Amino acid sequence: MTTDSLGNPLSYRDQAAIAGLEAAIVKLHGYQADPIADIDAVLAEHPDFAMAHAFRAGVLATTADRAFEPELLRSLAAAEALAPRANDRERSHIAAARAWAAGDITGATESWGRTAMDHPHDLLAVQLGQLGDFMLGYSHMLRDRVARVLPHWHRGMPGHGFILGMHAFGLEECGDYARAEASGREAVALNPRDGWAMHAVAHVLEMEGRTGEGIAWLGETAANWAPDNMFAFHNWWHLGLFHLDRGEIAEVLRLFDEGVAGGGFGQALELVDGAAMLWRLHVLGHDVGDRWSRVMPGWEARIEDGVFAFNDLHAMMAFIGTGNEAAQRALLASLDRAAEGRGTNAMMVREVGLPACRGFAAFGRGDYAAAVAELLPLRGKANRFGGSHAQRDVLSWTLVEAAIRLGDRPLAEGLLAERLAAKPESPVNLGWARRSAALLERRAA
Repeated sequence: MTTDSLGNPLSYRDQAAIAGLEAAIVKLHGYQADPIADIDAVLAEHPDFAMAHAFRAGVLATTADRAFEPELLRSLAAAEALAPRANDRERSHIAAARAWAAGDITGATESWGRTAMDHPHDLLAVQLGQLGDFMLGYSHMLRDRVARVLPHWHRGMPGHGFILGMHAFGLEECGDYARAEASGREAVALNPRDGWAMHAVAHVLEMEGRTGEGIAWLGETAANWAPDNMFAFHNWWHLGLFHLDRGEIAEVLRLFDEGVAGGGFGQALELVDGAAMLWRLHVLGHDVGDRWSRVMPGWEARIEDGVFAFNDLHAMMAFIGTGNEAAQRALLASLDRAAEGRGTNAMMVREVGLPACRGFAAFGRGDYAAAVAELLPLRGKANRFGGSHAQRDVLSWTLVEAAIRLGDRPLAEGLLAERLAAKPESPVNLGWARRSAALLERRAA
């Protein structure tokens, strides 16, 4: 038995292999490309390295993308074959990835969380656990799972900046914006290429409606976080949101073309951001040209996946945007089947995913009363199908527009009051308020 540089126990002794694993893990922490390629190189030389297989499985599992399932299962098979020779920590990582593959996202997340408490310097377990909390919509656990291990970290330790960045995101999702911003900025100061910490600060600026600061924060630092970063497309999406709030549509479309779409939409996470950006533009009535066709193929290929209801809602956006009614029906049928199943995603589908997709489909065909009926009850429980507050805002975004088009003055005014209380100076919110007043006054006349 030996340890890595942070003292985490390993059952494999080869120091070159351990160094390779640690280098891949560091890349994952900063979302730098490409930890999978790096770990594959390690495994080519050291195929009996259990923790390397467990790392690979954990990364692939948390993509929440069926496209990676064959490779996930291959890693799991290799890891489980080596489990009898592994230590308890390594076996807990393997068990977590297996739980995720079996559809138990909650169990996987708790397994990584317990591993982190047993080994508080296991930054990989903290990160994978937080990704699980993110997909479960567990706002407080995004903060608290990291807080559990914070006393064991101090400035100067390798990885200290990464733990600060993770905590910053959790603080932001809990509405503790001042502490989140301070922690995120400290993390970026320690490692300017930390895309996750950069993103945590962007979330703060988004939630507080600090649009100009958000544009400056991401625009001026892009040279640090964008190159060779697997998460860059999401930070470009955040930058696009800031420009969208200011009505700078040409810049939003440029960011879609050059940033959000930069990876070619090869994975579900990229497809989510692409669809989310285009849908917001669509709801506001902006012409997006043929851009829906760039995300459509990826979502069509995933209609039957049944992996993550949050993804399915974004697939529905693409099917509406392209007017593909057959794909809409196929997705709703797939969700009906998924709702009858077991596991974490079945709950997500029943609670939020299926009614949300029905509501968006109703919006797409102009049945705004049906859209409101489906979407309004979800506002208080939308976290149950994962994502961040900024991402789930698409539900409110769609509801406001549906209420205005429906001519439901009390609902429109109530929803706008909610939005303006959070962002009183948001140009989009103020524009909705003006449209609502003018449209509803005309209808009253």
